[in-house]
Amino acid sequence: MKLIREEIESVEVIVEQRNGQKHLYIEGIFLQGDIKNRNGRMYPCETLAKEVGRYNENFVQKGRALGELGHPDGPSINLDRVSHKITSLRQEGTNFIGRAQILSTPMGNIAKSLLDEGVKLGVSSRGMGSLREDRNGIKVVGEDFMLATAADIVADPSAPDAFVNGIMEGKEWVWDGGILREKYAEKTYKTINTLVDQKRLE
Repeated sequence: MKLIREEIESVEVIVEQRNGQKHLYIEGIFLQGDIKNRNGRMYPCETLAKEVGRYNENFVQKGRALGELGHPDGPSINLDRVSHKITSLRQEGTNFIGRAQILSTPMGNIAKSLLDEGVKLGVSSRGMGSLREDRNGIKVVGEDFMLATAADIVADPSAPDAFVNGIMEGKEWVWDGGILREKYAEKTYKTINTLVDQKRLE
């Protein structure tokens, strides 16, 4: 399985006031189906709808749909980098509209400061899945696609695309006893074991 990331450049910032307290939200398109994106990938809408249903049931509705500030280096959610909680994710045609509350965590406060200063932020979905190339050269995301998060908050994502994809897309991840591990690390261990005898390795 590959770590798959997609960036959306613009989200709307919403401020709501309840009981004298201000709550900051971001809202906009988090995922898009049936369209070739700038990374040359296409998510079948049926695949996204199925996965969004699972994600809503297991994460959004249970208050566990978290996202980070910045680009993490793997599929797991790092609690020390959490900046927001996704409160809704719904389908509108082939788009999936998300809404997320900025939290009062250290990273959430950084995001709030950036938004207050007028910094344009985007969102980046992060998930795991297989890719197959169709006859038009488009990489189609497989039915095994699973969201790690529907949205991380990123700076205007148009500039760093090549850098992020160059690092992130090359990593393979595998399930190992319920834990996602980098495939590269497993290959390294196998190589070491074949080159060094067990006694010497110990």
